Amino acid sequence: MRYPLINRFKGALLGALLGEILAKDGKRQDYISCDVSQILLLGTKNLIELGKLDLDNWPDEHLKASPDLNCTDGLLLRAMIATLPVALFFHDHSTHLRQQLLEMLPIWGGEPVIRDGTLAVGYAIAKSLTEELHPQTLIPEIISFIGDTSTLLPDKLIKLNNLLYQGVGLETVQAEFSREDDIGHAIIMGFYCFLSTVEDLQFAVLRAAHREHTREGETGNLHSATISIITGALSGAYNSSLGIPVKWHGLLSPNNSMTPVLELADVLVAVWSGVYDPPLHLNEYPQGRCLRYEEQAPLCVFASPRVIQSR
Repeated sequence: MRYPLINRFKGALLGALLGEILAKDGKRQDYISCDVSQILLLGTKNLIELGKLDLDNWPDEHLKASPDLNCTDGLLLRAMIATLPVALFFHDHSTHLRQQLLEMLPIWGGEPVIRDGTLAVGYAIAKSLTEELHPQTLIPEIISFIGDTSTLLPDKLIKLNNLLYQGVGLETVQAEFSREDDIGHAIIMGFYCFLSTVEDLQFAVLRAAHREHTREGETGNLHSATISIITGALSGAYNSSLGIPVKWHGLLSPNNSMTPVLELADVLVAVWSGVYDPPLHLNEYPQGRCLRYEEQAPLCVFASPRVIQSR
């Protein structure tokens, strides 16, 4: 195993947070940053408490787009964040992963491009966690995983795959896909930034946060934030938390985002492995901020789901 599974969980979650922080505009600093951490925490809490996805208890009030943003764009941003814990939790079984992601589709109003985007990102993250991600074959595998669809995302992914094979630069890819004014652009650019620098998390996220990605107008920096979050999550899952530069840890300190996310990853892996019994161990921080162990004992045992059981 190249990286411990727990480090990949942490890398994906922290990568998404860092992607948003690096892309955000100062005028919207508090708004989107707070949403990212809140959606991650509340969505993961649902999985931890029940050991499964339960949409009846899903905190969908935190996933709705803000009224000052384009509805579909805003939902894509939140969908990518909210489905990240689901992709982590069901990473070891592709059929279950696809089923769970599709069950979440009604939250986003059944929007086809959001369906395809969450399937694409979820599949790529799962392959990183199982150490079966091969950049040369990932996009064809994603297209197969998406299946029949009414969107043009598979066609765009094929075009992206050809451009990656040719080794074209960022500006060329940006110009190629920016002609079409839809949210599929953010998904494509997120995959480009990841796959073109797959071993370098720092460079991938910095490229994703580049201001030229931003679609000007009513959505402000939303497109840039979505691209960066996708890239951060993908690269974080692949390179793990060990690939995050130490100097970037300080970016998470001002709003105290890092500590609860790291603790959340510990608990999520423990529930997934079967070594953690939620009714016995769950305890909430004041004001419902996050979840933690009552004893804060370090985790050191991992196995396939429910192989390890409490005695």
